[in-house]
Amino acid sequence: MEESKNEKVNQAHVLFDRFVQASTCKGTLKAFQELCDHLELKPKDYRSFYHKLKSKLNYWKAKALWAKLDKRGSHKDYKKGKACANTKCLIIGAGPCGLRTAIDLSFLGAKVVVIEKRDAFSRNNVLHLWPFTIHDLRGLGAKKFYGKFCAGSIDHISIRQLQLILLKVALILGIEIHVNVEFRGLVYPPEDQENESK
Repeated sequence: MEESKNEKVNQAHVLFDRFVQASTCKGTLKAFQELCDHLELKPKDYRSFYHKLKSKLNYWKAKALWAKLDKRGSHKDYKKGKACANTKCLIIGAGPCGLRTAIDLSFLGAKVVVIEKRDAFSRNNVLHLWPFTIHDLRGLGAKKFYGKFCAGSIDHISIRQLQLILLKVALILGIEIHVNVEFRGLVYPPEDQENESK
């Protein structure tokens, strides 16, 4: 009995490593889904997802990431995840700004959904990162996902790699991500909803 429990735990470690090392958008989403399925977790339960993931994944590599995310999440501005607890947010576009905004909204306690019209991160342009941006990304565990992140005097990263880092953080926090979904516009409700039957 103990051996099968250890095998399950070790399999979770393998799946977590596969998720961390995934190098494409689709690969990241697939690896994360496999990890969640193995741990019997449902990411749509966004309020408790991160805490359930932490409790089920007792792995030293994951614990180092949990420490970073817990420290960030405990910032007073987030009010322990209650600042936006009854807020639902839709982020259009999984670029660096969209994903980083989604992460902050999640820390504030909002229900966050991100839609992206593509299913691949293909922008290889290199960004120069300002010191405060490097500090911010390190605080989100960027180095855990990309060991070369700002090593030594290197202060730049490809947009694709930055998106992968932020996508992984977003998934861990329980943010809902949909690829191959395009925003085309708003459909406004009728002004007089009570008398409008069409």
